[in-house]
Amino acid sequence: MNPARRQLWRQGLWEANPGLVQLLGLCPLLAVTTSAVNGLGLGIATLLVLAMTNLAVSLLRHQFRPEIRIPAFVIIIATLVTLIDLLMQAWLHELSVRLGIFIPLIVTNCTILARAEAFASRQPPSRALEDGLAQGLGFALILIVLGGVRELLGQGTLMAGADLLLGSWAAGLSLRLMPESWGFLLALLPPGAFITLGLLLALHQAIVQRQKQHPASLTATEKFQETDA
Repeated sequence: MNPARRQLWRQGLWEANPGLVQLLGLCPLLAVTTSAVNGLGLGIATLLVLAMTNLAVSLLRHQFRPEIRIPAFVIIIATLVTLIDLLMQAWLHELSVRLGIFIPLIVTNCTILARAEAFASRQPPSRALEDGLAQGLGFALILIVLGGVRELLGQGTLMAGADLLLGSWAAGLSLRLMPESWGFLLALLPPGAFITLGLLLALHQAIVQRQKQHPASLTATEKFQETDA
């Protein structure tokens, strides 16, 4: 992987993660993540919309007049979100009901419009698509981690209801790590979402500051990655 592509993925997954650094899309991030499966479902939907929007905007970037480009981007996003919402209602109905209004609300996710305007409209299709995948995957990972932590603290389980997303075979993926009597209700309520996200932000900043204080070890790691690639 060349340095430009490596930097693109590093930005999406860590250095400019939409949910962890840019703090965009906080409404679904905080509201939906009561379980890892909810986070995974919304994360996949958002990733698909981000990647397809970036690709469409890049392919059509020379066709838009400057004064109408933002409305055009919104129409593209709304079309793709509607398509994914209808597909989820048809094939993943129970999960669609659980996620509710937050699938249609992907249209208002600032991350998607921001990447379309700041990146995809200025880049070739392959690079725009890769950026959408990197940013979407970074956002999905935060949804899954936040949902997993809240589910574990609130219910003592992980991946409960995985069959709603992955089919009946995935029922065995559900893990109970705490007794059935376990339950920390605060983790499943809105204050728990803010507290958990705050702790994740603090952890991210602690790691970033540690990397800044030890540039030699960071350089060694980068050299190893380049050699491995």
